[in-house]
Amino acid sequence: MAPNQLMILLSIIIGLLGGMVAVIMKNVVYYLRQLLTGGFSIDYSNIQYAIYPAIGILLTIIFVKYILRHEVRDGIPNVLYAISKQHGIIKKHNMFSSIISSALTVSFGGSVGLEGPTVVTGAAYGSNLAKMLGLNYKQVVSILGFASAAAMSAIFKAPIAAIVFALEVILFDMTMTALVPLLLSSIVAALTSYFFLGQDVLYPFEVKYHFDMNETIYYIGLGIFSALVSVYFIKTYVFTGKLFDRLKGWGWKLLIGGTALGLLIFLFPSLYGEGYEDINEALRGNMSFVFHESMFYGFRDNVAIGLVLLFGILVLKVVATSITFRAGGVGGIFAPTLFIGAMTGLFFAQVLNHLGITNLPVSNYALVGMAGLLAGVVHAPLTAIFLIAEITGGYELFLPIMLVATISYGITNLLSPKSIYTIQLANRGEYITHNKDQAVLTMMDVSGLVEHNFSIVPPNATLGDLVKIIADSTRNLYPVVDEEHNFYGLIFLDQIRHIMFKPKLYDTSVRDLMFMPSNVVNWNDDMETVASKFQKSGKYNLVVLKDGKYEGFVSRANVFSKYRQLLKDFSEE
Repeated sequence: MAPNQLMILLSIIIGLLGGMVAVIMKNVVYYLRQLLTGGFSIDYSNIQYAIYPAIGILLTIIFVKYILRHEVRDGIPNVLYAISKQHGIIKKHNMFSSIISSALTVSFGGSVGLEGPTVVTGAAYGSNLAKMLGLNYKQVVSILGFASAAAMSAIFKAPIAAIVFALEVILFDMTMTALVPLLLSSIVAALTSYFFLGQDVLYPFEVKYHFDMNETIYYIGLGIFSALVSVYFIKTYVFTGKLFDRLKGWGWKLLIGGTALGLLIFLFPSLYGEGYEDINEALRGNMSFVFHESMFYGFRDNVAIGLVLLFGILVLKVVATSITFRAGGVGGIFAPTLFIGAMTGLFFAQVLNHLGITNLPVSNYALVGMAGLLAGVVHAPLTAIFLIAEITGGYELFLPIMLVATISYGITNLLSPKSIYTIQLANRGEYITHNKDQAVLTMMDVSGLVEHNFSIVPPNATLGDLVKIIADSTRNLYPVVDEEHNFYGLIFLDQIRHIMFKPKLYDTSVRDLMFMPSNVVNWNDDMETVASKFQKSGKYNLVVLKDGKYEGFVSRANVFSKYRQLLKDFSEE
């Protein structure tokens, strides 16, 4: 079978698998949540909300650590990491582990979504199928793009936005040969979702008030406000991660995170799970949901208190989502981002109306706010524009959606150049950018470039011993290393050549002949750092150390050769 035909066939299979994964996850979470919260009344608080999140995260941790015994990385960052550091290969356990772990987290109230786990599950099927068929790196990355598009298409019933998402976030070097399979995977996944879940849009929205040019200034204001909330989301997410990293052991993370999350959800039940029902309420322009199932239900007729609660939900959803991830939960970022976006737009319009400044159609602003947050937090403005229009049917508001998404993305990109997906990967040098040179460097690892065929000189050796070692070597560089691989220094042949044939000096210790190089490569250095060290030192070989222990050398020629090969593979159609 021709390669193009094979990719088309695989895209159809992946589309079907991605669609089924989305259907399974949606149904499992729906019925589990109904079982847990179906009997709750809206007119009083429910103490179970304080307990469920910790139970869900505990069950997730037990499954991951003691049953699965493999790390379950965050969904979409996991796919990006696989592309940059794992040659596109995603571990087999991801074909089922993300489904189970995210279902446990979200059903019990974890304040995250299902789209990330759906994407990584579909991508895991595609990756392992590609590995089984022996496909090359370029084809594997394309398969991951197909799988990501399929998952997004199925879970949001948004095939166009799913394609844009794959192009904007996953497929950093799209080729024309991959375009048709990408379209097919998204179409097949959407049809699968339609068949099992119906053809209704995810968030039914009726445009009662069309775009008015006089509101342009307010939409600009919403774009700025959305950008500020986006930056707050990204910064809080990273800051929370640093706080939880200080906690030793998963027990403390669960205890502190589960308790804090339970308290937040008890006070503000809207923070429970994905929050789709409350998004729909916001899109109707209804603010009463902020009082439901809470101790504040008695104040339901007080607009001012409602606005305070709405702002609290907006701010604390970010905290709840961050805690869910850091305490050990598994889920996605998209759903919380959409939720916060809807609350941002709703709050913005309601405040202006309440102050008597204007009379805005609040439902329109809730919808447009979703695009603003998604564009800012994920750094994917095109995905935001098409997704919000597609999942709501709100195409008549396309212009304000574009305006708010563009402003939000532009300001957020200035204040936080990395998205919530890429900021931590980039800090670890694990993120592939759209710049081919940087992308290829990211794909390279020190571990794959180390040369070990250097003759080692013991630190207690003499010049006479060194001469014997040199006689059996083809190198001009000799590391001084003891039996425990501790590195002492280097000896250059050119620097001792003038005394090699003077037997009266053979008792000279190698410690008197060696020197400590000013530039060494550490095992965990990214290739940009390695390239910089070669440039600064002017050397052709640099010693590699791992936790202070000698590992070998990395050569300028080997790095360049590997770079050229990867660049060739990376650019092939």
